[in-house]
Amino acid sequence: MKALLVLEDGKTFSCRSFTGHGETWGEVVFNTSMTGYQEVLTDPSYRGQMVMMTYPLIGNYGVSYEDIESDRIQVAAFLVREYQQFPNNYRSVSTLADYLKSYGILGLEQLDTRALTRHIRTRGAMRAIASTQDLDPASLLKRVKDTPSMQGRDLASVVSTRKPYRWVEQKPVLLDSRQPLTDSVWQYRGEKKSVVAFDYGIKYNILRHLDKIGCEVIVLPGGTDSKTVKAMAPDGIFISNGPGDPEPLKYAVETIQGLLDYRPIFGICLGIQLMGQALGATTFKLKFGHRGANQPVKNLITGRVEITSQNHGFAVNINSLNSNEVEITHINLNDNTLEGFRHRTLPLFAVQYHPEASPGPHDASYLFAEFKKLMT
Repeated sequence: MKALLVLEDGKTFSCRSFTGHGETWGEVVFNTSMTGYQEVLTDPSYRGQMVMMTYPLIGNYGVSYEDIESDRIQVAAFLVREYQQFPNNYRSVSTLADYLKSYGILGLEQLDTRALTRHIRTRGAMRAIASTQDLDPASLLKRVKDTPSMQGRDLASVVSTRKPYRWVEQKPVLLDSRQPLTDSVWQYRGEKKSVVAFDYGIKYNILRHLDKIGCEVIVLPGGTDSKTVKAMAPDGIFISNGPGDPEPLKYAVETIQGLLDYRPIFGICLGIQLMGQALGATTFKLKFGHRGANQPVKNLITGRVEITSQNHGFAVNINSLNSNEVEITHINLNDNTLEGFRHRTLPLFAVQYHPEASPGPHDASYLFAEFKKLMT
């Protein structure tokens, strides 16, 4: 089925839909991972974005219940070079096309992904519209210019949980691990470290890692205030990843500021941006972001290079951090942007990448153990 992708600068790409009729819009970004497309699809950090995979063959291992990172597909559309309609994988329960169609998500193939990637790298990530219904470039261009920009949008509040819940890892994975809270907030006080995790778009594998290191985790809506957290008296606080621009999340920054000297804090992705703002730093939009499972990061404390999984379009301005209070711990070796910091006197640290990476790499998973050590 013929489809057309039109970018806000007027660039057009012909393609075909492998999920039937549809139309959608969002910011077009690219991901350089060779595997993990289902984790990409369900990562809340991709809310409001049309994600293109640079690896040319997608769908070859189908869809598995074990590989989801949230309760639904989060992307606005999925763009690939070649869709494989006959998957071969003993864990597969569905084709990628059927999975996308079950959530009403448009899937496009026969797209020149190399040309689109080069265009985004040159011109930057931008808004786009894709349609099988309207194939007039001028019409689509006019409409895409009326869509909101990623800058200034609070998408974290869209994907955040509405009610707090307890994470209790369930097997098989078909069972829901999100359990409602009981009158007794902490069930394993003294046996496990109690952690509250702010959900700005949290991934399931983060919660699995916290559970694995022996933490009892309660997930809170992103709008929860510091007074509520202090009433729960946790051992530690986790600030999650999430989509969109950190700048409009003033409520989150205010909450973090109220908790800076209260308990150990660990932040990931959007979490480092919010923690940076809480410490007086500024954030900015990257030209085309970091998205993929092959981003090299140097640990300035150990001197080691870690290959990391990343998904973000904004970053903390490294020069805006107060060096008397904050020590830079990690930098990106591709563009020297900030990838991690820790406070010099308070028990808090944060990284821009994803140490819980699923399917990988796992070079940075040690950070969860460091968080637990801070809580002892």
